[in-house]
Amino acid sequence: MHFPVHAITLDLDDTIWPIAPVIPRAEAALDTWLREHAPRTAQRWSVDATRALRDRVAAEHPHLAHDFTRQRMITLERMFESAGDDVALAEPAFETFFAARCEVTHYDDSVEALERLAARVPLAALSNGNACLKRIGLMRLFRFQLGAREHGAAKPAASIFHAACTQLGVAPAQVLHVGDDIEMDVVGAHRAGLRTCWINRPDAAGALRAWPHADVRPDLEFSTLAALADWLDAAPAPDPARA
Repeated sequence: MHFPVHAITLDLDDTIWPIAPVIPRAEAALDTWLREHAPRTAQRWSVDATRALRDRVAAEHPHLAHDFTRQRMITLERMFESAGDDVALAEPAFETFFAARCEVTHYDDSVEALERLAARVPLAALSNGNACLKRIGLMRLFRFQLGAREHGAAKPAASIFHAACTQLGVAPAQVLHVGDDIEMDVVGAHRAGLRTCWINRPDAAGALRAWPHADVRPDLEFSTLAALADWLDAAPAPDPARA
């Protein structure tokens, strides 16, 4: 099945790279930094204790559900304060965490597929996370990056999808949103009026997830971004006059 695609919005974590190894590595980098620069805080707050505090902060501040950066900063500020260290250390501590958070390892197919997609239509990153494409080195392939923090609401809110479409200058029905998350990406984009592509990568055992909804289905489903690029390469070029 082919349909007109004038632009593509893409999720980042678990779509372009796996997130599972990234956060523990960033937490370990933060712990190492704390041991050198704030040993009292490091002694008081283990990695596990820091995770638990981060979860409590998220629960206490539901209005910040779209802002992982602020949640992390509040967590760090509380850690330093409780240990009697300078709260101003939260800034360099976060920078250490964030630098490691942006050290990702792409899926094998991702970069080449993104290059092929970007050669056909404009790409925009649309993420609830706070990864920085400039630091990661992929910004050259995207027109812009729109995060939940900057927008003020997270997927699956229709407003963040519509904001991306407006910035692209393309009607929602002519934008394809690509992502791995069933609810945030596929269901959210569908309800916002976009076309959808579910990236359903196999797990370590090679198994694919089953689609759970009867009333909503993705327009496309692929196990890799390379397969999506194949699909787009086989489609007729979009007519700019109909954008």
